Amino acid sequence: MAIGFIGLGNLGSAIAKRLSDMGEEVIVWNRSVDKAKKLGFPIALSPKELSEKCDTVFMCLFDSAGVRNVMCMDKGLLSSSLKGKTIIDLTTNHFNDVLEFHAMVEAKDGNYLESPVFGSVVPASKGEVTIVTAGKEEVFLTCKPLLEKFGQSIFHLKEPGMASKMKLINNLCLGSFMATIAECTSLGVACGIDKTQLLDILGVGGGKSLVLAAKTQKLINEDYSPHFSNAAINKDLHCLQDLAYSMNRPLYTASVVKELYSKMRMMGKGEEDICSIYQLFKA
Repeated sequence: MAIGFIGLGNLGSAIAKRLSDMGEEVIVWNRSVDKAKKLGFPIALSPKELSEKCDTVFMCLFDSAGVRNVMCMDKGLLSSSLKGKTIIDLTTNHFNDVLEFHAMVEAKDGNYLESPVFGSVVPASKGEVTIVTAGKEEVFLTCKPLLEKFGQSIFHLKEPGMASKMKLINNLCLGSFMATIAECTSLGVACGIDKTQLLDILGVGGGKSLVLAAKTQKLINEDYSPHFSNAAINKDLHCLQDLAYSMNRPLYTASVVKELYSKMRMMGKGEEDICSIYQLFKA
């Protein structure tokens, strides 16, 4: 049976195409019909129609407000019978909102698998992203073969909300590493070190990381086309601050890094890739 896919942003498009390349029949719904048409997938007229045609529907949206809209809009997912259906939500959600999404889908006799993705466009297209899930174990085990078509490392944390919290924590590492690498690059270039050689050395030294490996060529070329945007990391770090506040815990590095990405958004660079933070430090 065909699988449904909602949300054809940078990551969503890469995952939908990967699923199609792996032999799955994919039907999509997207707010921008033109974008869906360009990708060449069959198009449903509404989320409701999509859920009626597919037993499994993926969502990959910018934030929890987008998820709530797709669920609750006129002819949204919740307007159809979800009995026997599974919603796999790849969105990085707010840790509180995602608990509501579990309850909303289950109240309609459907299954909801919270499944934020660690990784961006390139690893998604190669089937190399990490996926952390939360939800009923039997639902996870049923969906795991499908997740393995685009995910290399897959974890199940069971308790609702935990996968979303883990994703926010991971993105503190991601955002902090990127900001530090950008500042190191700027300082090294200002010292007169060739940028390519500098990044090669960092790549086998203290900067060695998946982040640097993914962003080295983009930094060399100053290619800021988005794989993971400044707006997205800024949103995630804001949610992380909400999490720390709810636990009465301070966050130190996260607060500084979040404001650096806030500055990028204020400069009108929210849709650029996170590596474009290099511009803040560049001499």
